[in-house]
Amino acid sequence: MPAYPRSYELWYTYSAGYNQGLNRAINESIKANGRVTTDEMLTLYGRFLSPTRLGDRLDEVGMQVSKEVEELVDTLKLSTDATSDYGSALEQAGEKIKSVTDPEKLQAYLTHLVKSTQNAVTSNRKLESQLLESKKHIERLQSSLEAIRYESLTDELTTLNNRKHFENSIERIIDQSKESGRGFALLMTDVDHFKKFNDTYGHQTGDQVLRLVALAVKQNIKAQDIACRYGGEEFAIILPHESLEAAAEIAESIRTAVMSKELVKRSTGENLGRVTISVGVAIYQAMDTGHSIVSRADEALYAAKNAGRNLVKTELDLTENPNQENVA
Repeated sequence: MPAYPRSYELWYTYSAGYNQGLNRAINESIKANGRVTTDEMLTLYGRFLSPTRLGDRLDEVGMQVSKEVEELVDTLKLSTDATSDYGSALEQAGEKIKSVTDPEKLQAYLTHLVKSTQNAVTSNRKLESQLLESKKHIERLQSSLEAIRYESLTDELTTLNNRKHFENSIERIIDQSKESGRGFALLMTDVDHFKKFNDTYGHQTGDQVLRLVALAVKQNIKAQDIACRYGGEEFAIILPHESLEAAAEIAESIRTAVMSKELVKRSTGENLGRVTISVGVAIYQAMDTGHSIVSRADEALYAAKNAGRNLVKTELDLTENPNQENVA
């Protein structure tokens, strides 16, 4: 591959496993052709990684919304004109009827009024039909926008929230905690020896491990909690209104759930053993920023790694080993 920034980004994303669609496309190309050409790389980048991809979809939905609004405005204008004409016809007929004594002329005016009324009714029915149809179109467009928003904030592989969602959420939760005086806890988890596992059994099996961890996280948190894929094999979970002790118990439940699963490779039936995770827990403190609480949770995570892995450590454990050396 040429040393293009796009090439670096594509292969970094592939190795990190962030984008399942990209990984699937690359794997299929390699399986079919034995390699990925420069032209294929640029095509895949445009399809899966281009920063304008979501922007293009938003522009497309925006254009559809604009078109729908223009059609609604035209319809409402026609309806307004028809209503105005009907009002004028009623007013004129009312003035003329006052002085009419000839029954034939009176009949003619009444016939004209009936016709004007029928035209107004037809126009209103048409407007009602178009409004209902426009409502359906707009609801579909709203669904498209929601799907785009979900995609932009969701990790495709694990279906957890992604790093962008985490960064938005942590700032929002900190602001809420400052206003309410109620704190929150943060868990940072990391799959033990994940790189070695990936190198030994391949990226596809590694992806299954990440899905396993994500499932264990989902099954042990509440609806109000925010679980995110923070990095390659690292996960972050925000637990609103939880104490340090309660958060540590939740972390222990997640750790136990992951460790309890025995992995078997479907294609060969090979037993791959068990996967373990290490977890660090921090609690919100006054004057915390997103960076500071993440740093403390990360330090607690590395304390768990240093203590032998497959453990939960909280920020209180950091005072016991202030000079610990971090391990991967």
